[in-house]
Parts: sequence; C-alpha cells; structure tokens
Amino acid sequence: MQRRRFLKVSGLSAASFLFVHTNPHTGYSVKQIRFPDAVSARCGGEWFSLKGNAEIWKFEELEVALRSTDDFISIFITAPGRELEYIKCSWNQTAPPSSRFLGDHWERSYGDLSWELPALKKRFPWYILISDGMQTQAFGVKTGASSICFWEASADTLDLFMDTHSGGSGVLLGERSLHAADIVTTENLPGENPWHTDIRFCKLMCDKPKLPAKPVYGINDWYFAYGNNSRDLILNQTRLMADLVTNWDNAPFSVIDMGWSVKPAKTNSEYIWGDDFTRSNEKFGEMHDVAAEIKKLGMRPGIWTRVLQANAKDDPALLIPIRSDQKDLKERYLDPTIPENLQRISSTVRLYKTWGYELVKHDYTSFDLFGRWGFEMNEGLTVPGWHFRDRSITNAEIILVLYKTIRAASLDMYLIGCNTFSHLSAGIFELNRIGDDTSGNEWARTLKMGVNTLGFRLPQHNNFYAADGDCVGLTTKIPWEKNKQWLRLLAESSAPLFISADPAALGEEQKKYIKKGFELASKIQPLGEPIDWMNNPRPEEWKLNDNIVRFDWT
Repeated sequence: MQRRRFLKVSGLSAASFLFVHTNPHTGYSVKQIRFPDAVSARCGGEWFSLKGNAEIWKFEELEVALRSTDDFISIFITAPGRELEYIKCSWNQTAPPSSRFLGDHWERSYGDLSWELPALKKRFPWYILISDGMQTQAFGVKTGASSICFWEASADTLDLFMDTHSGGSGVLLGERSLHAADIVTTENLPGENPWHTDIRFCKLMCDKPKLPAKPVYGINDWYFAYGNNSRDLILNQTRLMADLVTNWDNAPFSVIDMGWSVKPAKTNSEYIWGDDFTRSNEKFGEMHDVAAEIKKLGMRPGIWTRVLQANAKDDPALLIPIRSDQKDLKERYLDPTIPENLQRISSTVRLYKTWGYELVKHDYTSFDLFGRWGFEMNEGLTVPGWHFRDRSITNAEIILVLYKTIRAASLDMYLIGCNTFSHLSAGIFELNRIGDDTSGNEWARTLKMGVNTLGFRLPQHNNFYAADGDCVGLTTKIPWEKNKQWLRLLAESSAPLFISADPAALGEEQKKYIKKGFELASKIQPLGEPIDWMNNPRPEEWKLNDNIVRFDWT
C-alpha cells in the first residue's frame, strides 16, 4: 500500500496523527495512523536508526515492514542473526497544550490510572488516549500481539515501542518473520465524550472477546479468611450467602481461594518450595466432595490456583532461572517454553474439571514469569541478562502459549485471570481481575485499588472480557458506610460482583444490601460511567442505570 491510498488529512485539528481513507468493502471512512516518520531498533543494548519511508525500513539484514489493511496497520519484523530487544516507530506532531493522556497497564492496575499532562514522561502500556476534552484520539494495538507494546507521548512526538525480549534477553528470531503488532486507531465521533470513545476503541482492539454466557457474581473467602480457610468455613459461608440469592436462573459462584492445597514439607533444600495444587490438605479433605457440597447448596464451585509455581519434586532443569534481583526469593517457577511443563499445567487444570469445579481463578503468571509486579515494569518487564529455555519466541508469544494452554485444558470451565497480562488475556479468559487486591482490613486500599481501576478500566468490560474490579471485603474492620457504597457501585456498574463477607459483619442491613446487590449483579446492567474521571482518579460521580449517583469515598 502506498501513501496515495490515504485520501485526506483529518481536518479536526492540526494535532491529528490520523489519515482518513475509504474502506473499499464497506464504503465507510476509516481513520488510520499515518506511516511513521522514523523507525529504530535496539539490539544488544544499542539503538540504531533504520532507513526507509512509508512501508519498508531497513538496517543491514534487519527489516521492518508496515502493511496497511482496510482497518489497521500490521508490523512485521525480520532480524536474522540479531538479538532483537525493541522496535520503535515514531511520529512527529504537535499536540494542543491543553491535551492530556490516558493509558492502560501491563497487567492489573495499582490505583495509579489517571489522565496525565504531556510533560510527564512515562510508558503507556498497550494503548493511549489523547484528549483536550473536545477532541479525543486513540492509538493502540490489537489484543493478542506477539510483542509487549507501549506508547510514549510528549507535546510534539508519539512513539510506539514493541518489546521483543525473550526473558531478559533479545529474542533470536532466526529466519522467521515476526508479526509484532497491528496498530488500530480512532477518534471521537461528533458529540461523543472521551469515555464513550474509550469504550468504542476497546471494541476495535479486541475482535473476539470470550465472555460468560450470563453475568458473573458470587462469593470468595479471601478478604476475611486470608488463606486461613477450611472445608467447614467454605460450606458455612456458602450456606449463609445462598439464603440471600433470588435469581436461581443465574446461580452465583462460591470461589475457594488460596489455602486449600498441600503445603510443602520441610526439607534441607535452600528453596522455599510451593504448594502442590493437585492435592488438598487435611482442612479440606477431598476437593471433589467440597465441590459437590457447594452444588447441593445451590452455588457453582470455583477454585484458586497458581499454575507456574514449582515444588520440591521438580527437576531444576525445567525451571526458570533465579534472576539477579531475586536472591532473597527462593521460590521456583516452571519454564512454560518447555513442552513437559505445558503438559503438566494442562493436566492440573483438567483435574479441577474432574473434581467438579466450574470456574478456575489462576494467579501470579505475570510475577512468576518475570519477577516483577506491573508497577515495577515501567523501566523493563524484567531484569536483563537471562532467558527462557526457548529463546526463539518473544515474551508475548510465551505468555500467549501459556494462556492458550490453560484455556484448552479448562474445557467449559470459566477462567478468571489474576496478575495476568491484560491485552494478552482478552479473547482467552472470560474474566480478568483488572486491579490489584482490595481489602478486608483497610478501606484506603479498596478505594485506591478498587474505585480507581473500575473508573478507568471499565471500558474493557465485555469488550476484552468481564472486567472484575475485585471483592467487597465485608468485615468489621471496614466501615459499613464505605463498603455499602463499593457494593452498590459494583452491583450497578455491570462489572462482576464478588463479596467476601465475614459472618461476624453480617447484620440485617448488610444482608438486605447483599440480597439487592446479588439481584442486580445476576442480570445485565447498563455499563456505569464515571462522570468526573478526567479530573478525579477516584471518581465520585457516576451514571448508574440512568441515574446520577454521588459517592462519599473519603
């Protein structure tokens, strides 16, 4: 495709990075980002510029090819003989001084999402919105990319970085061509505010989300038990909360969180080996019996697991190397580039199906793969200088293989990803935890992690997956006046509602609100909209079911 294909420059402002062309199949106008003004690459820690224009950019044997389709631009990379770390595409453009930027997060968010000024130099994972309140432009990559993508923006430039590391080292592509990413863009329609542009853009980024058949809601024991759970605790909690369910045409889930599996026996090993997630401990007995009892009480059983954690019986040759920044962390993790480990993960997930579970919450894949939480990844996904067994595939490809293995093994069970890469979870898991943990101990943590993530990632809901903002930690340590509001926001926002309720905190008023919350959450609700999100990182004014609701979070 040549530049002549693009018919005219968008006339909305001098700041537009977009060209407009006509889709020959539909006849509709489509907005695409124009070809970059510069392309560069990093190999072995050294950046260098590629020569070219429009579609083809080269440096010796390294080539970046951009191919324009009807709706997006695809990027293909060949780099024989190179340890490729990054490709960067750059656009020169002056943004209005009133513009602010909004990005996403690598995996969960950490209470840190907000509209930011262009003077702040940071990485915006996966996509970025640029808005002056009147005009909004959105730039991103389609979900399921083969590279870890992020954007950097300033007053006069826009850069797309495609991270092609394998572990902490450059990928060895050999002779193959890497389809690194598909760039997708849009801008606001007439009369469309930034929130609705964000929603529509999320739909454009994910072609085929995998969604639950009905809204998901239920209970989880974590935020009052914190791992100190048991068969009796789970069944008593399920029995108590089942009395508050009214819509049995869509039964809720009872999710057993961390605490059910067998702890490692003490050995003379230097390692603190992980649990065995194929066996239950004495507090639970047989897990298939627990699942059957939950079903008798009317709820659908769910179970928590950590698929990458190794234990003492594992061959060290099958494990991810201990990284230089993890000298005090003795846990070990399975290398998912080794087929034997993928087979084991598949067998473990299938086991839960034979036990009778209908939902699996799998956790920690982001941290266990790279040794960092999302908020620590702004300077790099992981510490440099190490790699997985197979260096020929990128980190994004490794993650996708792992997630697709879990998906295939799950059969018809629902999957909730927690601490999973958001853009790589879309289209694979029915649900994704979009923020870090809320709390049953501190209201400030729920406000930071829960309200913020729902206020800024709710546009992904039912466009990427069902967006789980995490639980209502209903305990005697959290003021009921605060939790009551958080429960209402979840129940009326359309997001999944999970309640983690200490029986000691359940009076008649709490039960009444839970009953109403379950009734709302069991049915399709209009997507909530935070009215003040452009100025408030913890939105207080929301549109819920066509009503304006003002919350008092402080």
